[in-house]
Order: sequence, then C-alpha cells, then structure tokens
Amino acid sequence: MRLPAVCLSLFAVVAVAGTPREDALDNLLSERDSDQAFAAVIETARKSGVTEQAILEARFLYHIDHREDDALAAMLPEFLKQREVFKIQDSAIFGVKEDWLAVVEYVQAIASLKKRDKDAFKSHITEAFWLSPRQASAFAPHIDRMRLEEAMQVVRIDFETRLIALGGGDAVVLKNLMADRKAMILHFWSPASKECEASLPDFLITAKALGEKGVAMVSLLPEDSPEILTSAREMIRPLGANPPGTWLIDQKESPLARELRVQTLPVFVLVSNEGGVLFNGHPADDGLWDALKKIDPKIIRPEAGDGTK
Repeated sequence: MRLPAVCLSLFAVVAVAGTPREDALDNLLSERDSDQAFAAVIETARKSGVTEQAILEARFLYHIDHREDDALAAMLPEFLKQREVFKIQDSAIFGVKEDWLAVVEYVQAIASLKKRDKDAFKSHITEAFWLSPRQASAFAPHIDRMRLEEAMQVVRIDFETRLIALGGGDAVVLKNLMADRKAMILHFWSPASKECEASLPDFLITAKALGEKGVAMVSLLPEDSPEILTSAREMIRPLGANPPGTWLIDQKESPLARELRVQTLPVFVLVSNEGGVLFNGHPADDGLWDALKKIDPKIIRPEAGDGTK
C-alpha cells in the first residue's frame, strides 16, 4: 500500500522558471507522481545542463517524500563521493554547506539503521543534529523508530484478548482470528485521520492480497467515543456488509494501542503466530514487506490504486 507522498518542510525548495535549465530544475524538484515520471525528468535535467549535485539532491527529496529508506541507504556511496566535491553554488536546495553535510550524515545514519548498527546510527544522527539543528524534524523520527524497535522486542500479544466488533455483536477473540494463519496485521486507524480516509482504497487492496496469502487482517479503532464510532461506521459502510478483514474496537483497559506505542495513524503492526512483533510502523514503510517476505517469500506488494507499489 503506497500512501500519498508528504513533502517534508525542512528543505527550502525555491521554484525557479525562465531558461530551459531552470525549467528542468523546477520540474526535477517538483515531480512526485511515479518512478517512471521522475526518471524522465532526470534525463531531461541532464540534457538541460542541471548539475549532478542538484540531481542527487532532488533524488534525495524524492525518496524522502516517498518514505523510501532503502533507496536512501543505497545512495550512500554517491553522497560520500559528492561530499568531497560539493559546491554551494551548484546546490538546488541548500543555503549553507553545513546543511548538506548534515544530510550526508543523515543518509549514513539511515544506512546504519538498516544494518541495525545502533552505535553507528547514534554517531551519525548526532553529528547531523550538530551540523544542522533546524533539520531536527527529519532526524527525530528515525531515533523514535530505533527506540520503538527495541521496545517491541519484548512485547508479546495475548491472543486471548477479547475485543468488541465495530459492527456490534459478540466479542471477538484474537486467537480465533489467527487460527491457522501465518501472521496477523493489526491496523490502527481512525475516521478522524485524513490520511486514514485517503488511504482506505489502498488498504482494501492490501488487505485482500494479504488475506489471500494467509495473513489475518484486523482493523482496530483506538477510540470509542460515540462520535468516533458513528463516523467509523459511516466511513466503512460503502465497503459493504463484509469488508476485508475484521473491524474491532480497542479495549479500554490495557489497550493494545498503548502496549504497541501507537502515536500516529495509520499504523500496521505485524504479529507472528507466537505473538511477537515483527514490524510496527507506517503502512507504506518498505520494512513491512521485508518482514512479510520472511514469513512467506511468495508475498508480493500489490499495486496501489494509482498503479504504484
């Protein structure tokens, strides 16, 4: 499931227009539709004389906006090479060299995070903070992620947990939903979240595909106020009498959302059939599909409603 790209506000991208080179650079910095479209504007930018440094910076922003940490980590050799020849006058987005150097440290931190090298991650992310404190809003989520992963290592979901169905009726026991399934995804959502509403079509595609691969899909509403319950039922009503997966309300006492440290929505938590947490994060995170492939190599990320993955 791929959610709409969200452009981070820490980098000041100034729109330019005029010469073919400036127009090509403007398109390079603003293109977000698809990998194919982005590759096309890169080719045009090169033909128009846009520097490789500016193209590298634009690629960085593109992958940031698409939350593609794997792609950022793969770019590390290019960043390290460019660090030695960086020219502030060729930069498309940075006002001072320290901001650029902070991004190089940031990419090194992400690469370390992928390798689960905690010491290297802390070293690089600390240096990134030191070089460019104003970019802290980009660095902080990765620190939160590492802490979350550490906390999840000791969490075990109790499959005896009984939860109320959103549509009413008898309480549902999680172990009955797991049964002979390979794993379970707990999908935390809310009708109060615009992103949850916008991503619902993609969620349905994902839920159907994973359900067919033996993954139990459980959508959990963290709140149970009358207004939220009414809005939630109205939101899923167009999905028909049997929407994909099971739609439940989190418990008031010892809620799963608190145990799993859910602070933003939507969130996917992948749970093994033994109750261990295999992934906890945003549904668009590549790490979800990496974890799913370890369960079943045949699981493939489905195309979203717009044709992307």
